[in-house]
Amino acid sequence: MIRKILLILCIACFASAFSQEKSVNKLVASQNSYNSITNISFNSTNKQKVIISVKNVLGKTVFFKKIVAHKGKNTIHFDRNNLKSGIYIYAIQTNNELMSKRFVIK
Repeated sequence: MIRKILLILCIACFASAFSQEKSVNKLVASQNSYNSITNISFNSTNKQKVIISVKNVLGKTVFFKKIVAHKGKNTIHFDRNNLKSGIYIYAIQTNNELMSKRFVIK
């Protein structure tokens, strides 16, 4: 009986962990494969602090910015500056989530 109760509790814990709604979604870099400027946008389900970072393929951080995202669509303008052509990973991080994608600088 105790084993059954523990099993049910474990299943309930795992189900609730996987069913939680993400607070950040739809991470997109418009003009992916760009020359000078791109817009990194994402949706936030609430007002929250987020960190936006860009890393090169070697893992070196080339851009880092802390912002307060508002509920709804948020957009950050990312300027190439002196970055070389190549593939970069852009990411957004909240207190309990991390989402990343890649873009190409021509």
